[in-house]
Amino acid sequence: MGAERKYDDEFKKQAVKLAKEIGSTAAVAELGIPKSTLATWMCKAKTGEIDTGSGSRLPEESLNLAQQLQAANKRIKELEKKNRELEELNEFLEEASAFFAANRRKSGKKNG
Repeated sequence: MGAERKYDDEFKKQAVKLAKEIGSTAAVAELGIPKSTLATWMCKAKTGEIDTGSGSRLPEESLNLAQQLQAANKRIKELEKKNRELEELNEFLEEASAFFAANRRKSGKKNG
């Protein structure tokens, strides 16, 4: 089995930039890395896991990232609202539980 080669972040960043400039096939041949490795880095660059710096994205990728950010912010607000509702419900249920437990203790004393 071959030993797994480690690549530093700068190498990955430059490999992704090169692939965008000259194409994945040419970049793989020039750098001597597996095509699957470069493909993984390209996917990570698209999701922002590998920062290729400003100006390295195509306009449609930037628009897509802006849309994803907008959707994520909307989802965060929805989740925060839902979280507040659940916290309020949990607080109500705790108070109701305490109320019924107190009533049960009182009624238990009368019957016992």
